[in-house]
Amino acid sequence: MLTLWLIGTIGYVLIDNYTWFNAFYMTIITVATVGYGEVEPLSNSGKIFTAFLILTSFGTFAYAVSSITKFVFDGEFNDFYKNRKLNASIDKLSDHIIICGYGRNGRQAAQVLKKHNQRFVVIENDQKLISTLNHKHSDLVVSGDGTQDEVLMKAGIMRAKALITTLPVDADNVFIVLTARNLNNKLTIISRASEDNSDTKLKIAGANNVIMPDRVGGAHMASLVMKPDVMEFIDNITAEGGNNISLEEISFTNMPDALKDKTLKDLEIRNKSGANIIGFKTATGEYIVNPSADTRIIANSKLFVLGTPEQIKVLKQLLS
Repeated sequence: MLTLWLIGTIGYVLIDNYTWFNAFYMTIITVATVGYGEVEPLSNSGKIFTAFLILTSFGTFAYAVSSITKFVFDGEFNDFYKNRKLNASIDKLSDHIIICGYGRNGRQAAQVLKKHNQRFVVIENDQKLISTLNHKHSDLVVSGDGTQDEVLMKAGIMRAKALITTLPVDADNVFIVLTARNLNNKLTIISRASEDNSDTKLKIAGANNVIMPDRVGGAHMASLVMKPDVMEFIDNITAEGGNNISLEEISFTNMPDALKDKTLKDLEIRNKSGANIIGFKTATGEYIVNPSADTRIIANSKLFVLGTPEQIKVLKQLLS
């Protein structure tokens, strides 16, 4: 269409000495076949040129109109707008979580993240599952194959802080873990595994943690038989429990410089916030329950703190 308008405008200027504006207007009414009269009298050469322009432009104009109509009414325009909105929303995200697969495990993870107001992006290839997605940020759903680099990039993997892959096929999870670790080596990756020998492969591929739902579920049910009240208490202080109590981890890197390399006694967390330090992870990865007051906070260590949401909020303000 643009080429036709240029040819028509230039043709009328050269053949019948039209002004540029009149030549452009004459081209428009000719190509559109609206039936208006000539802007200025045409010479025989001008009439022949006009006939040529009508014959060559009629099919092109009709095709352009039908294509635009199809684009708008067949939903392509709506899809284009939704994709642009999706890309703009994801581009604004940082420190979010990517969930690959919205099956039973993916849906469970999404519900917990939503409960804690954590931003996340879902990658799912099944349109029926996508239609069931309902959360606070339900527009952040990428339709595609999570094993593809471009899909992970579209989900903002370079700015994400964690990735959860819950696909039913272990080979797909291994591929996603390999790809994600290659794209972002600082990413925390949690993967599902179904086969007994898949957890080792997933960790070699780069997964920080591997969860086997069948094994975890069986162990949890057995624990509920032997220690029901203890397990219910643990469920209550983890992400799946209520909102009246919180268990948080505080890493060495997130502490102010003034508190680093200090002892737990120096922090006075209990006196200042009311929260309790119930665990400590050493730099070598050893876990200590109820650490002593002389325990020193060193690089790569972590604290595990238990308290009410208000106490945890005060604690985070003290450590900010």
